[in-house]
Amino acid sequence: MADVQKTYAQVIGAVLALVGIIGFFSNPVLGLFGVNTAQNLLHLIGGAVIVWKAGMAANKNLGIISAIVAVLGFIPGASGLLATIFGINPAISVLHLVIGIVSLGVAYGLKE
Repeated sequence: MADVQKTYAQVIGAVLALVGIIGFFSNPVLGLFGVNTAQNLLHLIGGAVIVWKAGMAANKNLGIISAIVAVLGFIPGASGLLATIFGINPAISVLHLVIGIVSLGVAYGLKE
């Protein structure tokens, strides 16, 4: 099962890095997800770290961070701050929630 955790982390990390690159050329990404330079850089760096440190810890950390960002994205004051700093919109908050749940499921649901 460790291979599944590592593969998931590598795929999600690569996708995050790719989204970071796409965000420099397309805003909103896929016509739905608002981005800005700060968020693009965060996705590039975070994606690279996740690919590099792929495994249970990467999935757990990604899940926790994504879930926290998702919850903050639904709180009126915090969502405005996230929108200002990172260009986060409601669609991104929902996506962060899904990524958080799946990543935590992979981290804790699959035993090595």
